[in-house]
Amino acid sequence: MEIIKSTNNAIPVLQLKGRFDAHEVEPVNAWLQEQVNQGRTKLLVNLEGVNFIDSTALSTLVSGLKHCREKNGKLYLCSLQQPVRVIFELTRLDKAFDIYPTEADASRAF
Repeated sequence: MEIIKSTNNAIPVLQLKGRFDAHEVEPVNAWLQEQVNQGRTKLLVNLEGVNFIDSTALSTLVSGLKHCREKNGKLYLCSLQQPVRVIFELTRLDKAFDIYPTEADASRAF
């Protein structure tokens, strides 16, 4: 999996490409924890390039969401491909996360 770190309107963005599964969660979890520990609690994860996500990856995102909310922050997701969107819908996590069609839409929502 490829991981690209950037900012959009001063919002930290983590863009992922490839399979997001148990073998790839550690760098994502580390980034989420680092951002929250540094007081950055408005975060965006761009899943545009993710074509597969497993339960461990979902758990990592839920944990990041929880940590952001504990600090009165937000974790938004954007650009989900259809197979990934289906997983979010089946697990009802589409109700827990704010999911936007594009990174620009998510960035403006903050």
